Amino acid sequence: MKFVDEVSIRVKAGDGGNGCMSFRREKFIENGGPNGGDGGDGGSIYMVADENLNTLVDYRYTRHFDAERGSNGGSTDCTGRKGEELVLRVPVGTTVIDAGTQEVIGDLTKAGQRLLVAHGGWHGLGNTRFKSSTNRAPRQTTPGKPGEQRDLKLELKVLADVGLLGLPNAGKSTFIRSVSAAKPKVADYPFTTLVPNLGVVSVDRWKSFVVADIPGLIEGASHGAGLGIRFLKHLARTRLLLHLVDMAPLDDSSAPDAAEVIVTELFKFSPALADRDRWLVLNKCDQILEEEHEARKQEIIDRLEWTGPVYVISAIAKEGTDRLTHDIMRYLEDRADRLANDPAYAAELAELDQRIEDEARAQLQALDDQRALRRSGVKSVHDIGDDDWDEEDVDDEDGPEIIYVRD
Repeated sequence: MKFVDEVSIRVKAGDGGNGCMSFRREKFIENGGPNGGDGGDGGSIYMVADENLNTLVDYRYTRHFDAERGSNGGSTDCTGRKGEELVLRVPVGTTVIDAGTQEVIGDLTKAGQRLLVAHGGWHGLGNTRFKSSTNRAPRQTTPGKPGEQRDLKLELKVLADVGLLGLPNAGKSTFIRSVSAAKPKVADYPFTTLVPNLGVVSVDRWKSFVVADIPGLIEGASHGAGLGIRFLKHLARTRLLLHLVDMAPLDDSSAPDAAEVIVTELFKFSPALADRDRWLVLNKCDQILEEEHEARKQEIIDRLEWTGPVYVISAIAKEGTDRLTHDIMRYLEDRADRLANDPAYAAELAELDQRIEDEARAQLQALDDQRALRRSGVKSVHDIGDDDWDEEDVDDEDGPEIIYVRD
């Protein structure tokens, strides 16, 4: 199944039915009076989080969704039938955004959660509604109100406890294969991971957590290079980030330089996301001599000026992975306890989560705007170089000033 995490759709709620103008006409009953009924309400559109879905591919090609219109009112005080509501099912973790205002309408983070995205039109009134002691034969009716129409942007962010960061071929997919039952693609060339992968790590019989692997970042990712920038938003909901660094790169590049690239791109994408708790995991320790481990480790720590937890592992040999997963489980449990018992800590994390959401959305919107300008052939101000200026269009400040006067 194709992984789709962003779509744009248009929803149109049903219009309300019109009111009816009718008068009672029966044998032996003169001047029966008005009996026109009201119309029915238009159907509304709801979105429901479905735990059985994991992609927005259902909305990739079908982009317009219309709810049923309410029926018109009838004679003999018959009210029109209400339009049937339309329910759109989306994966858990979907954010619904108004494309016109960029307002977040709702965030579907729990299975079964229901969100109203377009309200159905109000029904029209029949002429019975207007009868009174002074207006016994009203001929007024009202039409049904149009249903709400909206252009929506759906963004899916996978729900995971731990997120993996790293350059291509840092061993992120191998790590997930080693600690969970997930089997993402692994190969000896870059960008084998093209979409996010999730793995459930079982630490004890009743204890587990979810790890998310995203495509590797490269230098310049914050400006749209590579694939990883599109999927960094999936790490916004994680509780802990693992920064995987290849201790023995095959291309003989510098491991400290590689670690620094990820930190730089992370800060450029979202400084708030960089404030998330992050652990340094040095992978592929089996590729270098054991006596070199400490020196290589200290070199990376000095370059990053790192003060947080550091782990040295070999994902393919499952060396050091058990200790790492047990420490992650312990961290998540301690974090949950502190959230439940420390309101100040909970408020601080909520504020950080909101900052991450806002910065990630602003960054992705800026990249989308740049792509739209390039497709239209228009350059943004930041993309204009010295060669783009036409010398003929530049005013000569030293020349005479010419003023045109109409006679």
